[in-house]
Amino acid sequence: MRNFTPIDHAARVSAIRSLLGTGELGLDALLFTDYNDIRWLTGFTGSNGWVVVRPDQAVLGTDTRYGERAAAETEGSDVEILAFHYRSELHRALIKAAGTGTVGLDARSTTHAQWKQLAVDMSLASVESIVGMAREVKDYAEMERIEAAATAADAALQEVEPLLFGTSDLPLTEADIRDELEYRMRRHGADDRSYETIVAAGPDHAARPHHEVGRRTIVEGDTVVIDVGALVEGYHSDMTRSYVIGEPTAQQRDIYELVQVSQTAGLAALQPGATAAAVDSACRAVFVEAGYADWYLHGTGHGVGLQIHESPFHSQVSNDVIQVGNVVTVEPGLYRSGFGGFRIEDLAAVTADGHRVLTHHPKRPFNTSFST
Repeated sequence: MRNFTPIDHAARVSAIRSLLGTGELGLDALLFTDYNDIRWLTGFTGSNGWVVVRPDQAVLGTDTRYGERAAAETEGSDVEILAFHYRSELHRALIKAAGTGTVGLDARSTTHAQWKQLAVDMSLASVESIVGMAREVKDYAEMERIEAAATAADAALQEVEPLLFGTSDLPLTEADIRDELEYRMRRHGADDRSYETIVAAGPDHAARPHHEVGRRTIVEGDTVVIDVGALVEGYHSDMTRSYVIGEPTAQQRDIYELVQVSQTAGLAALQPGATAAAVDSACRAVFVEAGYADWYLHGTGHGVGLQIHESPFHSQVSNDVIQVGNVVTVEPGLYRSGFGGFRIEDLAAVTADGHRVLTHHPKRPFNTSFST
């Protein structure tokens, strides 16, 4: 039984309406079409809809498949629900709800064709989504759900990890490990997986940061990268652990240790006021100094919330600044075809005095005995 703190959608809607009421935005209304923005603002989880917020009202439009669901999910949020059978009716309702003034819309949440169609009937202004920016900082209720997702993934990996090291009587494939992880995450309270679970084994597959799981049998000598996350009430978790099957070589030990040192440096740099680029640099500098810069094939991390990848992004080209309430990954890795690869990833909540790690499964790449 879940006893999460309720999310106060009414307060969120009120805050957006208040911003418009002050006039400082220079807008008469805001239109939201991104489904994650809509969910964060109102609680509605359907796959068709829009929200118009004006100083005096907030309206959610959807089709009749979702009418009752929208009313139930937004109850108490002071959002008016409009549900229509035909797309043309829904479009006319949107035009009416938006009014005759200037309407702010994040151009990234709609296609060029949709923008052109809307612009025929309303005065649009391109603005960065206020909800999108607010979503970067998680409140207590959101943290509860993210931590529950992380706990489910921790528990699943705790149960499945021994299978890698011979506690199963049968040869196991990447797909076998993936399937066990996803089943057990649900058993531990997840609604779903957070993303396509990655189990990448061997000198070629483990060299691909986003390998698609196949039927390859996991064998002695393999490096194995497992990237696993759970989904709870729309909120994601994200974690990666890496392994060597059997006795590791000296090279495998050295490169794993290098990744571990890099991740420790990245976590140490994760604090409010730091730039996301500085977090990336802290990890990257370890690899550059050791001569492995060209083995590092991606950025160091990203925000996590209603989306598995959202701001802030840790990379050399990022302009993001870390804030209290961000939930982010720190996930350096080294990869090379013929060798395989290692990645170590933790999810962390940024706090006033640094950060708090949310993923707790131990990092034990070479262990070959487990209590079951």
